[in-house]
Amino acid sequence: MPDDPRSLAGLDDTIESLAAHGVRLRIDPVLEPIGFGFAQSLGRYLQVRDRYPDAEMMMGIGNLTELTDADSAAINVLLLGFCEETGIRSVLTTQVINWARSSVRECDLARRLVSHSIEHRVLPKHLEPRLVMLRDAAVTESPAEELDRLSEQIKDNNYRVFVSSGEVHVVSHEIHLHNVDPFLLFEQLRQSGPDGGLPKNLDAAHSFYLGYEMCKAATAVTLNKQYQQDESLDWGLLTRSESRHYLRPRPDRSEAP
Repeated sequence: MPDDPRSLAGLDDTIESLAAHGVRLRIDPVLEPIGFGFAQSLGRYLQVRDRYPDAEMMMGIGNLTELTDADSAAINVLLLGFCEETGIRSVLTTQVINWARSSVRECDLARRLVSHSIEHRVLPKHLEPRLVMLRDAAVTESPAEELDRLSEQIKDNNYRVFVSSGEVHVVSHEIHLHNVDPFLLFEQLRQSGPDGGLPKNLDAAHSFYLGYEMCKAATAVTLNKQYQQDESLDWGLLTRSESRHYLRPRPDRSEAP
């Protein structure tokens, strides 16, 4: 490291001394946080690479991911891309602050992504979906008019949950309800039975299931993610697989086992 990162003062003397004594080294010009010389510090990495084209270099990328109010994945991809283009083969990262707690896994995927992109001269796009976490790459929805027709065609009383036009939709036999607020939507559903009362099949277990699915659907609306009933939302490398919890008839507890 230079004695003064802002001027690289002392760096050449240190490198010459270590080289004279046969000490292996990595050069770290020091990445500065945004607002404290970030752009200039990137420039110093370029200067050092020009000055020492064959030297091993290192970048402490945690100085950006840990000290910036932003999800770490995209920052890690950009910095790893810079490192790949400039031949920086070592990075130092941490995952202490909560928004950067998956940085090691992100860097592992990012280094593969940018390496492939640069080696094959292709854009780093549609190659590593696990790094796309907050929003999905593409979203498809059924138009509200199609859901109206579906409610006329359905013969059973099971509830289907959809997302369309920024709202959560519930569709069943001759029922199509929708609202941006799942609580208001569920209140509509509670009043969709005979004479404006509770539907017969909306027991506690079914209500819990629908509440869970509506919560996922509302999250998908908020973040513009793909929603598919009984499927987990796609959070990239953070996705947790979800078992299909179809409702099954409960045994009659009045009968002896």
